[in-house]
Amino acid sequence: MRQIVLDTETTGLEPAEGHRIIEIGCVEMVNRRLTGNNFHRYLQPDREIDDGAIEVHGITNEFLADKPRFKDIAREFLDYIKGAQLVIHNAAFDVGFMDHEFGLLKAGFGKTEDHCTVLDTLLMARKMHPGQRNSLDALCK
Repeated sequence: MRQIVLDTETTGLEPAEGHRIIEIGCVEMVNRRLTGNNFHRYLQPDREIDDGAIEVHGITNEFLADKPRFKDIAREFLDYIKGAQLVIHNAAFDVGFMDHEFGLLKAGFGKTEDHCTVLDTLLMARKMHPGQRNSLDALCK
């Protein structure tokens, strides 16, 4: 089974407010073994990053000034995730942003789950540890 552990960083919390993806990081596993086939891109969002978001991830507007835009890497990214199971903590957040980015392109990419399946580790953690903290930091302890 091909799985891709994926995380994004964004300019803020809501794509409906115009927030964008500024970093995509992916690690591929086949049969639960790392393959070394990873995908990582910083992206120029064409908007300012909220101060609160900078406090979380430390990525600045200046750093992203010369980076590609999502439209420049969309096809390569889609080809990378196609047919895989994405493993994401709080998948609704990341997939929501990815779907928003694909939708902005109006290129017929469809939604993320048209191309792959998604496993949400936050939902798994909530079932396994009801009532407990389920952040990645808490789960690692």
